[in-house]
Amino acid sequence: MLPGSLQALCLMSFFLADVRDGLGPFLGIFLTGRHWSPDEIGFAMTCGGIAGLLSTLPAGVIADATRHKRTVVLGGCAIITGATLLLWYSSQSWMVIVSQIVVGIAAAFIGPTVSGITLGLTGQKAFNRQMGHNEAYSHAGNTLAAVCAGFAAWYWGTGAVFILMTIMAICAGIATLAIRSQDIDYDVARGLEAQHRQERPMSLWALARKPDLLIAGLTLLLFHLANAALLPMLSMRVASTPAHNAINPGVYAAATVVISQLVMVPVALYVARYVEKYGYRRLIMLALLILPVRAAIAAEFSEPLFIIPVQILDGMAAGILGVAVPGYIVSLLRGSGHVNAGQSVVMLMQGAGASFSPALAGLIAAHYSWSTAFSALGFIALLALLLWWLPGRMALVKTT
Repeated sequence: MLPGSLQALCLMSFFLADVRDGLGPFLGIFLTGRHWSPDEIGFAMTCGGIAGLLSTLPAGVIADATRHKRTVVLGGCAIITGATLLLWYSSQSWMVIVSQIVVGIAAAFIGPTVSGITLGLTGQKAFNRQMGHNEAYSHAGNTLAAVCAGFAAWYWGTGAVFILMTIMAICAGIATLAIRSQDIDYDVARGLEAQHRQERPMSLWALARKPDLLIAGLTLLLFHLANAALLPMLSMRVASTPAHNAINPGVYAAATVVISQLVMVPVALYVARYVEKYGYRRLIMLALLILPVRAAIAAEFSEPLFIIPVQILDGMAAGILGVAVPGYIVSLLRGSGHVNAGQSVVMLMQGAGASFSPALAGLIAAHYSWSTAFSALGFIALLALLLWWLPGRMALVKTT
């Protein structure tokens, strides 16, 4: 029955939350504890980001073409877990870089494949609602994992985070296998519904030249260039500041994740319910407005307590974008036959921003200050907002 597959999809999203990004914010804490500098950590994270970036478009094409989507997710979980566990045994530079490259490549296949499975199970009409549920379960999974990781890091040390991630990966695999392959419509999963199945799919080159798709991609590139380094840098600032030595870095990193994830759950459900009322462009604009405020708070206030408003804002922006962006791309490319490739074009650009963000922020922090780094990220966020606002404003002027 389809409801059983949708429930399994939600559980898969729940457990994938702690698997897809490897150690996530705990990587900076883990390597800082082994005397890595901010720019060295940023470089290692950037290597993984670039590897994922180069894999993103092929991953989307494969997600459109393959009928073995569950196998792709299972393989990704196994590879990410294995590569991350290598860091537990060695934190030599070459090992960390290789691990992050492997994690980046494997993670690139999970996002578009999960989106394709969702679309294949629900169709265009129910996609937004199900994506809201996926995101809510994903954020709930991140919250639980962060709470458990924070407690484990406090009680046993940062190494316990590796064990937690392995358990979550096993559970994600079980949930993936519970999705019935026969419930997935593999034509719908790539954006070809009944009225489009006799039509020739749009070429990938034509897809890449769609102005709206490129604007969305460039906007999100700038957004993630400004956003991706914020959370790791906040945790690293606490870990490297003598005045904050009384704070357990692992517990602090977990708290930052928990705060944002708790906000993301209701926001994702709200956006999924009202996205048709407010429209994709307005909701994405709202998320873009939030980031400069978040960066300004991080730049101005270094006290650990100010992590609360910073991460509340992060939860709001991520909750909106997690539902609005995939829905916008699906509606934009309906009937193209390359919906997941289109998602990957945007993910490619997002990844370009996210992969360079840690290196950029780490370099600025190492040569100037944490405050200067956060201010630079805030300026980039304003550029993203301007890029998204101008085309909509110009279209409005043309119609009046």
